[in-house]
Amino acid sequence: MSEALHVLGTSLRRVAGESRNLPRAMRLVWSASRGWSLLWAGLLLGQGLLPAAVVFLTRALVDSLVAAAGAPGDWGRAGPAIAVAGLMGAALLLGEVLHSASDWVRNIQAKRVEDHINGLVHEKSTSVDLAFYESPDYHDHLHRARAEASFRPVALLENAGTLVQNAITLVAMAAVLVPYGLWIPLALFVSTLPALVVVIRFALRQHRWRLAATEDERRASYYDWLMTTSDTAPELRAFGLGPRLRSAYQELRARLLSGELRIARDHGIADLGASAVALVIAAACLAWMGLRVMAGVASLGDLALFYQAFSQGQRLMRSLLGSVGHVYYNVLFLGNLFAFLDLEARIVDPPRPKSVAPGTQGLALRFRAVSFRYPGSERIALADLDLAIPAGQVAAVVGTNGAGKSTLVKLACRFYDPQHGAVEVGGVDVRDLALDELRGLVTVLFQDPVQYNATVAENIALDPRLAVERRAQVEAAARGAGAEALIARLPREYATLLGKWFAGGVELSVGEWQRLALARAFMRPSRVILLDEPTSAMDSWAETDWMRRFRELATGRTALIVTHRFTTAMQADVIYVMDEGRVREFGSHADLLRRDGAYARSWRAQMRAEHGAPVG
Repeated sequence: MSEALHVLGTSLRRVAGESRNLPRAMRLVWSASRGWSLLWAGLLLGQGLLPAAVVFLTRALVDSLVAAAGAPGDWGRAGPAIAVAGLMGAALLLGEVLHSASDWVRNIQAKRVEDHINGLVHEKSTSVDLAFYESPDYHDHLHRARAEASFRPVALLENAGTLVQNAITLVAMAAVLVPYGLWIPLALFVSTLPALVVVIRFALRQHRWRLAATEDERRASYYDWLMTTSDTAPELRAFGLGPRLRSAYQELRARLLSGELRIARDHGIADLGASAVALVIAAACLAWMGLRVMAGVASLGDLALFYQAFSQGQRLMRSLLGSVGHVYYNVLFLGNLFAFLDLEARIVDPPRPKSVAPGTQGLALRFRAVSFRYPGSERIALADLDLAIPAGQVAAVVGTNGAGKSTLVKLACRFYDPQHGAVEVGGVDVRDLALDELRGLVTVLFQDPVQYNATVAENIALDPRLAVERRAQVEAAARGAGAEALIARLPREYATLLGKWFAGGVELSVGEWQRLALARAFMRPSRVILLDEPTSAMDSWAETDWMRRFRELATGRTALIVTHRFTTAMQADVIYVMDEGRVREFGSHADLLRRDGAYARSWRAQMRAEHGAPVG
């Protein structure tokens, strides 16, 4: 007994430490569904009191039946029994009505809470720094938050409701038992102590196991994605990767299942022992009450009431403790959600933002002694880099893979902050600009643009309303990107649904998707244009046509084009050649050829590869 109390005390201290998130969880439920929560609480109160009323009526029913049995044929003496039976029937019917109403209210409330939490997860995941995506720990946080957000709030509501309802009923049952002796409720509590220890210990064990298994769960999800997405389907078939991936997935799932089965087995054995202790105490208490009946101290109605109240009390105590354990378990996992929601972005608005001079003309873009490495990486992406693009000019950046070219685009958008130096737009450090203002000044095409499963117009405008209201602007952006011909070939032109996620969607080639992404970049009237490999999926004829259009569209605006194609770079006003995070040479195409440096050598090599003849 003393050992059980020691384990209970240790477990309760852990509960007190781990349950700090319970008030926050309750506030979250309240903020999502205030009115429904109040209605639900009222229904729980009614459901909690009715069982005690039925048990109380049981004694009156048994005693009135005994009295009626003493006078056979006297239906007048059966009246009280009939009246009590009617009351019991009404109470049971009311209980069913309240139960159905409670289920209906809880389902509505749960959906509102689930939608509210999903909204919080979406808000956080779309606003955290890109640096978080470089960390496996962030992906663990996100996986646990997403995995739990879909059902933990619902489970918490159900368990909390059961807990409150059973607590109300248990208090009422204890009040019914107290007249037979103050020790009876105490015996009821002691009989359930082992169950309480089991509930708390295994809730903690299950939580720790789930935390340790997060990486395996994520890896299994990754293998599942590889085997079911269209993005990887061709390569999986070409290289015969299906069997290996299936084997790796099944191995992970088997390991996870083995861990869950061990916990379930140990929990079942411990729960059986706790049930045996409760059964022995219940038998002793019922034997005591039976002796009282035989001694004439209590009636058969008292015995029926005692049996129902004590057995239901034990069941309620077990259910109550189970609810406590489940509430605690769910709150532990909601802690994962709160840990994710508490992630703080570092790329934020400055306390006193500055502004650049208003206008429609391009803004100078300057990288001043910038040094940068990605979070968690020892490799230098940019090393004391200086690069200046005057307002209204088009600059191209070329270089080997890994030279740091795409990093320039990310820093100019302020997805990251450099460790040293400054990135300036219009003469203002981007860290001194409000994020909304900066990203309104800049439009960007990324190296791997998103392929939205939406209409052509929505892919360009990124807003269904703007796709309709600014149709002329959408079409102008498409012309600027050289996408008008491909759109004209589509079944419904700008209203054509793209992608294969939804019925009726049309798939495009990589180059066609890239043209729509270019149109999307051109849609915004930004003063600085950042393009990362804009012509990588185009043939040489399309590239020449696109570059001509782009020069017209970019007139008066500042543009930075990251490219590996010299035929694109040669059209720029100035070309920067990067290597190992530094600018090695810069100038116009003709200047760089005259210098006969790295650019000239690479140009000649590319021309020989394309045309098969020496190039001077």
